[in-house]
Amino acid sequence: MKVLVIGGGAREHALCRALSLDPEVTALHCAPGNAGIAEVAALHPVDAQDGAAVTGLAVRLGLGPADLVVIGPEAPLVAGVADAVRERGIPVFGPSARAARLEGSKAFAKDVMAAAGVPTARAYVCATDAEVDQALDAFGAPYVVKDDGLAAGKGVVVTSDLAAAREHARACERVVIEEFLDGPEVSLFAVTDGESVVPLQPAQDFKRAYDADEGPNTGGMGAYSPLPWADPKLVDDVLATVLQPTVDELRRRGTPFTGLLYAGLAVTSRGVRVIEFNARFGDPETQAVLARLRTPLAGLLHAAATGTLAQFPPLRWSEGAAVTVVVAAANYPATPRSGDVIEGLDAVAAQDAPDAYVLHAGTRRDEAGRVVSAGGRVLSVTATGPGLAAARERAYRAVGRVSLAGSHHRTDIAAAAARGEG
Repeated sequence: MKVLVIGGGAREHALCRALSLDPEVTALHCAPGNAGIAEVAALHPVDAQDGAAVTGLAVRLGLGPADLVVIGPEAPLVAGVADAVRERGIPVFGPSARAARLEGSKAFAKDVMAAAGVPTARAYVCATDAEVDQALDAFGAPYVVKDDGLAAGKGVVVTSDLAAAREHARACERVVIEEFLDGPEVSLFAVTDGESVVPLQPAQDFKRAYDADEGPNTGGMGAYSPLPWADPKLVDDVLATVLQPTVDELRRRGTPFTGLLYAGLAVTSRGVRVIEFNARFGDPETQAVLARLRTPLAGLLHAAATGTLAQFPPLRWSEGAAVTVVVAAANYPATPRSGDVIEGLDAVAAQDAPDAYVLHAGTRRDEAGRVVSAGGRVLSVTATGPGLAAARERAYRAVGRVSLAGSHHRTDIAAAAARGEG
């Protein structure tokens, strides 16, 4: 099977790494990729949001009905790139543009959830200052204000400062203002072909920039899996009350969802509630979840893309744990600095593999062939171990070998869970 992965972040590096280990994959390509992905896949320049360009690349690479295109980021999905590739008869892992509105519009997602009976936060969709003020007054602090559209994981403000909530709302064309949900958050991925739904193992990510959940929201500063504190019935319950009803409702509307359905959940005092849906693998949870998956990845994704998921065998998982720590550039998430040389990557590969490894996100090679920063979240280190404590120790030992001027990372990823706390 030839596989083409679209994207160039740590999520796509994790996908390419897993696919490179699959014996069914005979050729692995990525577009546009990054400096780390180049070590496991052939890279190709492409505008990832141009459906015709992506389709043309797939055709030139000789992909056909037995092969697979995996679209990683949300923007190409919302732009309809999966539709363009499917029209050429090439299997695609990723939803259509209409189905990807589940992530592309939080208002649309709320409408789907209401129709499907999916438990979620009460919310108002607001387009004027008057509507914003009314909604903020109705819910009170802490205020939850979400940009209705795509915002690269940074469109949500949770604050007790009314002025800050109003400021964020005014910066968005349309917002969804929600009641605040208490309790720990959980990320649960599910692979679906539009009818069958196969959940993966849950993970927890850390959105705030600094330790103890201080600082602004980011695209994610780390993650871990499994969740020793979670109810053993959590996955089955979410499958029955959230994932399957959502997939069924989208199919009923004539917009079947094929690909990866990501449910961001809050385990509240009133039960599980959906915070948001994403239409693709999430970063950095993907790194931790795929590190524990023992089922070869290509066959699973191909089954979803070709409507044969019901016949796919049960997934196999390692018994251990995985922890991912993100290393971010200076000034992230405000105005990240680029072009700084990254050192220590060879030391991680030589001294920590296979228990720990680096996944590139915002990186490139400069004219001298050095790997340099080229984005806000520059790279992540993922480590595995027999338990969370061991995985954490290995991850942070490897992070300590990486040198990037001005960079920062959280030091408390999975710390509470490793101590046996929720």
